[in-house]
Amino acid sequence: MGYRQLTQTQRYQIHARYDLGISQRQIGRELSIHSSTISRELRRNATASGYDPEQAQARSDHRRRTAWKWTKRLPSMITAVADRLREEWSPEQISGFMAPLVGIGVSHQWIYSLIWDDKARGGDLWQYLRQPKRRSKHRAQAKSAGLGKIPNRVGIEHRPTAVNDRRFIGHWEGDTVIQGHKQSGLVTLVERRSGYLLAARLPKISAKLTKAAMIRLLKPRRGAVQTITLDNGSEFADHEAVAKAVTAATYFCDAYCSGQRGTNENTNGLIRQYFPKGTDFRQVTDAELRRVVRKLNDRPRKRLGYLTPAQVFLGEYSGALDTAGAALID
Repeated sequence: MGYRQLTQTQRYQIHARYDLGISQRQIGRELSIHSSTISRELRRNATASGYDPEQAQARSDHRRRTAWKWTKRLPSMITAVADRLREEWSPEQISGFMAPLVGIGVSHQWIYSLIWDDKARGGDLWQYLRQPKRRSKHRAQAKSAGLGKIPNRVGIEHRPTAVNDRRFIGHWEGDTVIQGHKQSGLVTLVERRSGYLLAARLPKISAKLTKAAMIRLLKPRRGAVQTITLDNGSEFADHEAVAKAVTAATYFCDAYCSGQRGTNENTNGLIRQYFPKGTDFRQVTDAELRRVVRKLNDRPRKRLGYLTPAQVFLGEYSGALDTAGAALID
């Protein structure tokens, strides 16, 4: 096992075991993380008062933001990145393409920083993003501001750890795809193991309409709904009514941690290829939306062994596909 950046969830898991006095070697075995990674994490981020996972994540994020290798300052490197942005490559695609080609690791976070620094100087690189993003601090403030609007919110740190394994269907992630300042949108639900997508139009973004749409989508499949992990938007304020209707538990991501709903976030990116930013979803028909959802559910996925999300979800739900519990997903 090599060194990898720890996630916020892993830091919570380390914290729980470290507080119980479990050895670093045993923590590593339980979390399938090398003991040297545990040792490095505690050495860097533990303080005299103990190990705080939130403080550790903040320190890690700060180190990654401020890291600046001299190779990344080369004008030729910046030019190469800028040229590919203008070809409408995503920062993730550029990062993955350039590392094996030139032997220099350029993270997608660094590319985003380059884009926003360029914008601050009057540049136009940000205009080539397929899904333009706001500066992270503004997103974090917006997300944090919504936390108090969600009654009885339960954080993702309380979600059963078995959900992370993706061994069985029944665990969903939810978010909205919106037009402008919440004029209209979609509510999207993606099953974590299979990537199976459900979506409904919202003529306006409100907690009442979002609740009704989620119940309408999930209730026919409530036998395969155990948990729902949601974004912190105020449109999910009626999550308890949804949970009661389908007999499930709801959890919420940490503010500005969309990676904790990575399956849903990636699927929303695919949806945007069909409904670009600015789409008025009041003008989209249910038939058009069903066509897009069907396209995505019937598209083979490498991580599913080239089965489709529909094959995995519907097959395992019905019992026709005898793969439940198997490690289909890398």
